[in-house]
Amino acid sequence: MNVSMKINGKKVSADVESRTLLAYFIREQGHLTGTHVGCDSSSCGCCVVLMDGHPVKSCSVFAATADGHDIQTVEGLKQGGVLHPIQQAFTDQHGLQCGYCTPGMMMASVALLERNPDPTEHEIRDGLSGNLCRCTGYNNIVKAVQQAAGVMSAAAASAPAADD
Repeated sequence: MNVSMKINGKKVSADVESRTLLAYFIREQGHLTGTHVGCDSSSCGCCVVLMDGHPVKSCSVFAATADGHDIQTVEGLKQGGVLHPIQQAFTDQHGLQCGYCTPGMMMASVALLERNPDPTEHEIRDGLSGNLCRCTGYNNIVKAVQQAAGVMSAAAASAPAADD
């Protein structure tokens, strides 16, 4: 079956088996390896990407389901050579060790901050509860999300109004 979608703004099309998972479509057809598959059972969250702005575990979504949709991966966060605030915050706050869960954590964090630009620590922990990290103990990840929230809020406050 032919599947076509935009991944990080670029159209990607391929003829794939109907059982092809989105995670593997992204990796094999999109040639983007930031989306990790850590468990093949949708319980770890390493494979989280945004589909039309909503977080999905790409190891549990068929590529055919994503046909015609916009997909954003961790590679799509960096714009014009500048790290996204969540990427910079993970670096600044040491929110990663082995890095395997990091792309999924970042994408889930971006979705969380889109829904709630000023989350409490509890809301951050709850928002990331579908993502497992086996290294950091989450404290630095929470700090990274808090830092990114502050940076993104400050940027939004200083941006000119839409009617200016």
